[in-house]
Amino acid sequence: MWAIAFTPAVATFLKLTLTIGWNNVLPRSNMARVKDSQRLDQATRDRLARWAGAHQNGMENLPLWTGAVLAGYIAGIPHRTLNTYAVEYIGLRLLYTFIYTNQTTEVVGYLRTVTFFAGVPLPVILLIKAANKIAATGI
Repeated sequence: MWAIAFTPAVATFLKLTLTIGWNNVLPRSNMARVKDSQRLDQATRDRLARWAGAHQNGMENLPLWTGAVLAGYIAGIPHRTLNTYAVEYIGLRLLYTFIYTNQTTEVVGYLRTVTFFAGVPLPVILLIKAANKIAATGI
């Protein structure tokens, strides 16, 4: 999950390094510099913005997923169940990130949103399963 979330940041770093240069003194200013750069066409600026968004979204969702998997593991949810949810969630996050970084139309944007909301219930269900299992043991 971390690699999926981090890949767009690496792509952004590489693209900026090769075009307008990476400011490592103020790294969070790099995306602001993209908006003002005359060396980048609009399509490249848009792609960089989507990469930044995909990275942020991945990092925002990582704690929920990590917590759900750890809670499931600690609660003793069967490994087969954890693995099934993991494969489904990771697959949806891969698809989501691919769509996010490549979308150029509203219709595809809606597909990205549907993909996002298809994945959201998976960690929530794992958390509920873990809570129910712990509650059943009386801990």
